[in-house]
Amino acid sequence: MARGLDHVVHVVRDLEAAGELYDLLGFTVGSRNRHPWGTHNRIVQTPGFFMELLEVADPHAIPEPTETTFSFGAFNRDYIGTVGAGLSMLVLEGKDPAAEKAEFDAAGFGGYDLFDFQRIGRLPDGSDVEVAFSLAFARDPASPHAGFFTCRQKFPENFWSADMQRHMNGTVGVGGVVFVADEPAAHVPFLATFAGTDFRRAIEGWHIGRTPRGTIEVMTRDLFAERFGPAPAADAGLRLAAVRFAVKNIETARKRLSSSRMSAEEIEGLIVVGPKSALGATLVFEPAETA
Repeated sequence: MARGLDHVVHVVRDLEAAGELYDLLGFTVGSRNRHPWGTHNRIVQTPGFFMELLEVADPHAIPEPTETTFSFGAFNRDYIGTVGAGLSMLVLEGKDPAAEKAEFDAAGFGGYDLFDFQRIGRLPDGSDVEVAFSLAFARDPASPHAGFFTCRQKFPENFWSADMQRHMNGTVGVGGVVFVADEPAAHVPFLATFAGTDFRRAIEGWHIGRTPRGTIEVMTRDLFAERFGPAPAADAGLRLAAVRFAVKNIETARKRLSSSRMSAEEIEGLIVVGPKSALGATLVFEPAETA
């Protein structure tokens, strides 16, 4: 079963600075939340998808991974310590975590225990609610700097908020995510298993998988540079390089970014905020009808 995009983790050194960045870009940014394993986050929602801005706030509280236990805190601590700020993890919408784990295990891309947790979330009116999640982790053995899991919301009515999905830049949804790799085709079997969808070759060095919510693309660094600007440095395996946002009106997004004096570049009808401005990420704005 095809799994849609659920969220992307953007790990940063300063959560408040990251919130200010996304606010300048015209997004509505949620308040700080705290995890019991040493990380804090702030959320930027679109319908069915969100950006998780993440800070390793208390390294001493982070549990170390084991052979069968994935440590979310340790992965992001090691990512920012090795790679720096950037897009560290892709998360897809989970429906049946046990079945997803079995699928990943059978394909040789799993081996991790399921993980359930809950925390207190805060609604726009300031009231507290319980949110809870069940996670099934996957791994591409050739990609140490890209994390993957599915996420099933246990109380989605407490998490999603129409008010938090209204953005001054006109964003109405996610268009997709873009990975880079030295040999994109080598990672297609993993991505196809993880997403539960087929990938097609657009051109040599560029493969695309369509999900119920957004596309997953993997391309060479040269192709990424032609389409979106500077690519992440050469690395082993996959690197999550960009998130594509669908906007209702590209002119609205253009005016918002211009008024914020953010450094943005227009490339073939896209507005691209590069990694130097966006804390190691490439954030792309495109008309919703082409997303």
